[in-house]
Amino acid sequence: MIKIGTCGFTRKHFNYFSVLEVQETFYNFLSEERLSKWKELSIQNNVELTVKANQIITHEYNKITYKRTKTVIGNVKNYGYFRPTKEVMQALEITLKEAEFLNSKIIIFQTPASFTPNDENMKNLKDFFSTLDRSFTYGWEPRGEWNLNHDLLMKIFSEIDAIHVVDPFKNKPVDSKQIRYFRLHGLGSEEVNYRYKYTRADLEKLKEYVTSEKKELIYVLFNNVYSFGDALSFKRMIES
Repeated sequence: MIKIGTCGFTRKHFNYFSVLEVQETFYNFLSEERLSKWKELSIQNNVELTVKANQIITHEYNKITYKRTKTVIGNVKNYGYFRPTKEVMQALEITLKEAEFLNSKIIIFQTPASFTPNDENMKNLKDFFSTLDRSFTYGWEPRGEWNLNHDLLMKIFSEIDAIHVVDPFKNKPVDSKQIRYFRLHGLGSEEVNYRYKYTRADLEKLKEYVTSEKKELIYVLFNNVYSFGDALSFKRMIES
């Protein structure tokens, strides 16, 4: 089965797609009122919601991604990189509760390029995933140096029991799970190019690759400025 949707959404998205990724959980802890609206829409329209884990777990405090954060907890020096700190564990607990409330099955952790494959980071990564509540399925999207070392990634993913989340135009997954989770960030020389609009040729290439993947479940989520139109075009292409 191939499920197509977008990273981030508005109300109208529930009328068109089978899966939507909640990105606001990355930036902020959300009220039950807001979560309830999305939960109701997902049930009414039979749309699966996946959750992006809060950045306090994955990202050190910075002036870019935290610009949209409304609530600061504890000491910001303890944020990020899966460190075994009170702040990271609190953010994890809240993320898990949000996912449970939304009936989400999948939680995605995305790390920045600054989270490099050094000994400390690898230890914290493996220790963190070893303690997770396995009533959820977890995905990890590494960026930067990790993607240059195929053997290391294979070893890591065999140890942390997670889906290798990738942009299929940039990297190919190394895990052996029956679920694929693709996040598309636009084409270009950088890892992300959110202002890119996918061409028909791009989507044809994506279709060829996705349909060649013999997996039980494949998620394809567009994460660019034109995500709604691109996802809808790809959905129609898959259904035709």
